[in-house]
Amino acid sequence: MKHFFFIIFTFSFLLLAAQHDPIKTEDKFRRALQYMRLNYVDSIDEVKLTEVAIKKMLEELDPHSVYMSADEIKQANEQLKGNFDGIGVQFQIIRDTINVIDVISGGPSETVGIRAGDKIINIDKKNATGKSINNAFVMKNLRGVKGSVVNVDIKRPSEKELLEFSITRDKIPIYSVDASYMLTPKIGYVKINKFGETTMREFSDAISKLEKSKFESLILDLRNNGGGYLKTAVELADQFIPKNKVIVYTEGRNEKRYDYNATSKGSFEKGNLIVLINEGSASASEIVAGAIQDYDRGLVMGRRSFGKGLVQRPFSFIDGSAMRLTVSRYYTPSGRCIQRPYGDGNEDYYKELAKRLEHGELSNQDSIKFPDSLKYKTNAGRIVYGGGGIMPDIFIPMDTTGYSEYYKKLFRKNVYSIFIADYVIQHRERLMAEYKNIGEFKANFTIKDDFRQLFFDEAEKIGVPFDEEGFKQSAKIIETIIRASLARSLYGNESYYEIISEIDNELLIAVEYLEKNKNFKKYLNNN
Repeated sequence: MKHFFFIIFTFSFLLLAAQHDPIKTEDKFRRALQYMRLNYVDSIDEVKLTEVAIKKMLEELDPHSVYMSADEIKQANEQLKGNFDGIGVQFQIIRDTINVIDVISGGPSETVGIRAGDKIINIDKKNATGKSINNAFVMKNLRGVKGSVVNVDIKRPSEKELLEFSITRDKIPIYSVDASYMLTPKIGYVKINKFGETTMREFSDAISKLEKSKFESLILDLRNNGGGYLKTAVELADQFIPKNKVIVYTEGRNEKRYDYNATSKGSFEKGNLIVLINEGSASASEIVAGAIQDYDRGLVMGRRSFGKGLVQRPFSFIDGSAMRLTVSRYYTPSGRCIQRPYGDGNEDYYKELAKRLEHGELSNQDSIKFPDSLKYKTNAGRIVYGGGGIMPDIFIPMDTTGYSEYYKKLFRKNVYSIFIADYVIQHRERLMAEYKNIGEFKANFTIKDDFRQLFFDEAEKIGVPFDEEGFKQSAKIIETIIRASLARSLYGNESYYEIISEIDNELLIAVEYLEKNKNFKKYLNNN
């Protein structure tokens, strides 16, 4: 028996050795670097060469295994951890100048008296205007370690001289719930832009707010949500799915299957539910949508999601950099891996979304073809698909009929933001006195001829001549965006979504399904 185990051990060792030959791998790489160091005609940057080599190796594996420098890791973590150190303003660069669009409530800028509409002219006595000013410049100069001080000179329309402010940097929250409000007296709406550390706390607050309005149905908007933490996706899905049900499971070559199960009673396990997705919904968004679809808990509506079903784990290096290496795949409760193929290389993989548009998939459901091998069934017997994103239960084509070339030029030239920033500087006090909250604004503010002409004139100055036919085609969209942008400047980010929902075709269709209960139960009980 001892000899038998010895033979098995020896065989396993030899098999492993055959798969991994250091003479052909790490020893070879180390020697190549040494040859370059000693013999290359010019001096070499060994750190850079090593990083390039790691990046190129990872590119040979899959599109989501990546190398990240220490700075890149910090930036990525800031987005998901829910805060960063800074001064607490939202800004836009308009006419080569940093314009304060909003001031974060309770943040360091509000504390010292900076207001929306202020223009930042100097930062620490250095000029902060001109063509070289970009988002990277702003981040570099206004962000910094908590407790450090930055001095800014502000141009305020009501003041002749520049105003000097000393701002002590602090933790600034990054929100993952963009909006939560009542679409109708019975339908609540929550839009989530990422799955980060604070998402569940924000979602809980959103549901509590909707409960006060006694909502009965919910639309969960995950469109263009690129994902985030797997743990957060599981916690969100847990709010809708009964206890002990598998929400998602992961498995890989060296990773045993691990099931993530629903726990205690969620905040919305009953009541009609719709999840909105599109081609920009990926990873964690697909976990939530897939679980809700597999258990027939709600309807998934929109267009086919991105198709990312790979799980990455960070492996750190001593210098603070790391590689995020794919270690397993995740599977929906029915066994679907929604990862789309990537065998033709990274370039082809990322062009796939453009190909969907080219092939007509975003406007025509019939152009989407799945092989029978990718068919799965939900609990109720409905057919669902794997291997290329989550295919919605109700397909909603992209509607571009209202988007004229005039509209597109206005958008590309950033006319909406520039016009609203200038208008609010001059009229904020009057507007706030006339429309005290978003409810009054929605009910009473209309775009009149003189206001409309001011917008056209501003567009002309920026380089977008008036196009009567183009405006007629896009009038409703253009004027709704103007109203939504104005509301955001006056009442905050959520107000933008409250207004823009008036022209959000996908959202309006979802509301119609809930209000009329049109085919809702049919899709969830199709045995």
